[in-house]
Amino acid sequence: MSDSPAIEELKQALQRLPGVGPKSAQRMALHLLERDRKGAERIASALTVALERVTHCQRCNNLTEETLCNICQSPRRDRAMLCVVESPADLISLEQSGAYNGTYFVLMGHLSPLDGIGPEELGISRLEALLDEGEVKEVVLATNLTVEGEATAHFVGELARQRGIRSTRIAYGVPVGGELEYVDGGTLARAFTGRRDV
Repeated sequence: MSDSPAIEELKQALQRLPGVGPKSAQRMALHLLERDRKGAERIASALTVALERVTHCQRCNNLTEETLCNICQSPRRDRAMLCVVESPADLISLEQSGAYNGTYFVLMGHLSPLDGIGPEELGISRLEALLDEGEVKEVVLATNLTVEGEATAHFVGELARQRGIRSTRIAYGVPVGGELEYVDGGTLARAFTGRRDV
């Protein structure tokens, strides 16, 4: 039996979400239509409003409803520090840690020549303009520890060094509370390489 075109379209739309496959999409679609039509209306309304109002911060490229996001507007932020991240989700994680009080630049991805993603697609020219203002004294590279993330960090680090700006990379290694016997070899090797005096 084939679903109606409207149900099929809903299932296909839900599959665009990360981690949602055909079975999960079907379960969600049927749940919303069978048991939670009010919830479906709320989701549709919230999505419509977000699509109309949310744009990119003119300074850091984060998602916001304003010209400048709350972080860029805050006078309490250390403008000499600029943390470069790949996504708004990465920014949120760093903010939740409470360990950083500078500003950010969100790339909305990473360099990936095979996928056609180069500096232009990441808004590197906006980042360069921000660095050229002279306010930033240190760029903290907080891209993911993937091949693409490392290449992106290296590229951005070079941009900073060309301007005489200090470039640092976030530390990585053994997680807090982690037991060495369960940590993979690559993580242990990086932990040894990044060791520091105590």
